[in-house]
Amino acid sequence: MIARCRPLNAQEIEANTEVVVTVDEILRQCCLRKSCRNEKYSKLYTFDGVYTPHCSTEKIYTDIVHPIVQSVVQGYNGTVFAYGQTTCGKTFTMEGLTKPSHKRGIIPKCCQHILKGVRNHSCHSNSKYLVHVSYLEIYNEEIRDLLVKESRCKLEIKEHPDKGMYVKGLSSITVDSYNDMEQIIESGSKHRSVGATLLNADSSRSHSIFVIDLELCVQNENEEFYRRGKLNLVDLAGSERQRKSGATGERLREATKINLSLCVLGNVISSLVDGKSKHIPYRDSKLTRLLQDSLGGSSRTLMIACISPGLNNYEETLSTLRYAKRAKNIKNKPRINEDPKDNLIRKYQEEIKVLRHLIAKEFQTPSCAIEHLLSE
Repeated sequence: MIARCRPLNAQEIEANTEVVVTVDEILRQCCLRKSCRNEKYSKLYTFDGVYTPHCSTEKIYTDIVHPIVQSVVQGYNGTVFAYGQTTCGKTFTMEGLTKPSHKRGIIPKCCQHILKGVRNHSCHSNSKYLVHVSYLEIYNEEIRDLLVKESRCKLEIKEHPDKGMYVKGLSSITVDSYNDMEQIIESGSKHRSVGATLLNADSSRSHSIFVIDLELCVQNENEEFYRRGKLNLVDLAGSERQRKSGATGERLREATKINLSLCVLGNVISSLVDGKSKHIPYRDSKLTRLLQDSLGGSSRTLMIACISPGLNNYEETLSTLRYAKRAKNIKNKPRINEDPKDNLIRKYQEEIKVLRHLIAKEFQTPSCAIEHLLSE
């Protein structure tokens, strides 16, 4: 769990907005204060990392995201998602700018990292790999395929005993170059649902999930085994107060759905942290059901809490930091994704090895002799 504070924007600078957030990278703390009757009330929040308005996405990637992506190449599941109010820098963090290259966001950096990682892996060992990419959005509690233009097909979430949660009928494109990835990101981003509010002229009205699915076949001298890693890169729609955003009509309907799904996400987080809840409400929204493995499951998950430094957004910043503080206490149990048959074969091989050792010990015969007799 990390927090990232953006700089004041042009409107806030022009309005001479007071800065009420202080970030201490060494102590990994965010301090939020508010003037009240000439007294200062401060609230302190500690995370795994905090980043000032002057910090680059590249540094965040190197410090925190890189290890998660590296583990995906090794066969684990990973999730990175950005949470916060509208205009706090979530999409900038996840997508960034196309040019210059050092201002690219987490999604393109992950694409480069994974492609480079699997190529290096295949060069130094007898292994083969496949990289598949999907891109979807959850808009008004409906799942849309961002790689299919004007798709009217309603996509449903299904559950598979090995794959876990997946979207039936979602496009999955095989890629082997960064140029392919770049085109997919650009195409999908253009199809995202955006709309103007008082807070943001191009506000994201949906949650988007960019999925990288990696299949790896590793061949050693005596065996061949399969691993699969999956990376979810999530740009959540902005949490917002409807009165402040000026939402009416269709925008009000969108905001209601957005806030509802974020509320369910908060309920899931609270239930997981509580530890006493017998029921975790994953099924109450499409977002939480799809990210079930990322919340209390086997995925390595990072939440980036994006916040604004200005007094004008005090309530929203306070809400985001409280949300992040709760999410910080969720404990996942990451595990490598191997072919179940592979695990069974390995289990039997270990049992055979133990039995041979016991037989050799019982009859005082060297293990190599027992092995020779068994092979005849």
